[in-house]
Amino acid sequence: MGKSRAEHVGADPGGAAGGGGTAGSPDDELLLAALLDGMDAALCAFDADGVVTHWNREAERILGWTAEEAVGRRGLAGWAVRSADAAHVEPRLLGAMDTPGRQVHEFALVTKDGGRVLVRTQSSGVAGADGRPTGVYCAFSEVHAQIDLERSIALSEALFEDAAWGVVLVDADLRPAVVNTHAARALRLTSRTAVLGRPLGELLDHGLDELESALQHVLAQGAPPAPAEIWVSLRREAERGEEDGETGSQAPAAGASGDGRRGRCWRSGFLRLASPLAEEPVPLGVAWLFRDVTDEKRAAQDVSRLRFRDNQLHRAARAAAECENPMEAAAVHLDFSLAGFADHALLDLLPVGGPASPEGGPASSEGAGGAPVPLVRAAATPASSHGHGPVVEAGLASGIPVGYGPTHPAVQAYDRGTTVRTSVGGAAVPGWAQGRKWPDGTVHGLCAVLRSRGRTLGVVTFLRGSSRRGFDRADASYAEDIAVRLASAVDLARTLRG
Repeated sequence: MGKSRAEHVGADPGGAAGGGGTAGSPDDELLLAALLDGMDAALCAFDADGVVTHWNREAERILGWTAEEAVGRRGLAGWAVRSADAAHVEPRLLGAMDTPGRQVHEFALVTKDGGRVLVRTQSSGVAGADGRPTGVYCAFSEVHAQIDLERSIALSEALFEDAAWGVVLVDADLRPAVVNTHAARALRLTSRTAVLGRPLGELLDHGLDELESALQHVLAQGAPPAPAEIWVSLRREAERGEEDGETGSQAPAAGASGDGRRGRCWRSGFLRLASPLAEEPVPLGVAWLFRDVTDEKRAAQDVSRLRFRDNQLHRAARAAAECENPMEAAAVHLDFSLAGFADHALLDLLPVGGPASPEGGPASSEGAGGAPVPLVRAAATPASSHGHGPVVEAGLASGIPVGYGPTHPAVQAYDRGTTVRTSVGGAAVPGWAQGRKWPDGTVHGLCAVLRSRGRTLGVVTFLRGSSRRGFDRADASYAEDIAVRLASAVDLARTLRG
């Protein structure tokens, strides 16, 4: 027991196990001692007679016995193992010399202060140059630590195989390093390895900047306190011009890019990954977990939008009820309709005594002599919109027609007796709005007819700019609700005047 620590821990394995080799150089012994002491697992070794030849620092940490106290003892009985258990433990431990492969067992070992520690051992026999067994090396760790490690590995495997949400590990350069099966499907990948090492810009179009900003924030500051909902669209779908469903939002931030493309809403959580082996945390990347909540978000948006529009109709009706002049009430309805719906609204009516459509029949876009129906601008909101369109001020008194051509959407709506939607796309096209006598910057239009007592009285037009998406069916239904109220007010005005 008088040898130095380097001699105890770094004894030549061949000599310690009875191989008969010459002793290694001092440098080799120091290197072996450093390697054994630097291991994360506890390690001990026995020669063919069961004498302890190696005992590293981790074994000392777990059991409390130092290398000077352990090396040279025969077996573990009476000090590292209870005498009553030795007959069961030592044969299984030393039996690895005669058994090929690695043997795994769980034993209760005794600490220096008299406590007991349940450890999981992995033992393997050592053979000499002639092939005969010369000893056993045994690595062990506390069972709970081993179970924690196995549980972590099992969790990782489950996340990347069976998880019902997407998991993407992104490295410090913001490139995917690992993608699970669910994420590969969400990103429309052919395989889990198809995107590894490629920039996210090759996958995502709308929402890419926001996602990369979130990843950089997590790398610098750590995980955010709550999940974030990010609207994204895939690059390959954008290139094909596909629209993946409809959204109830009215701005690009709520599910549509500025050019009108729809996307998916992914509820995303982020975790910063750091190496547990470094003295100071070294960021390895970010774990990005996401789940598609597009349907939930769109349903919630639709409900919110419907509730807001119902409130607007209710408020407009109450305000219009206080108006003595029915045409003033119509203007009130028009003003209330703009909030959250359109940028401009135009009310074009047939002049008093004009060729209103007959009861029960479709309207005609041509008057006497085949000329287009002379729709007159009765109101426009906001009031400044007329400066970008017709020069004639809004009002029926002059009786001057707006001058729509026979292919104008408002004339088509009047002719068909139904709602007409039109759009030039996500960006303004020079001359498109001016040719329809609409305000500059208009890219989406919706024309709804005013029907009362079986007669078409005119057309209400709602316009949107490039910052909004195109009108959908829900918008058409809302416009028709507004048109019903406008038609009632216009019809009452004409009845009182007549």
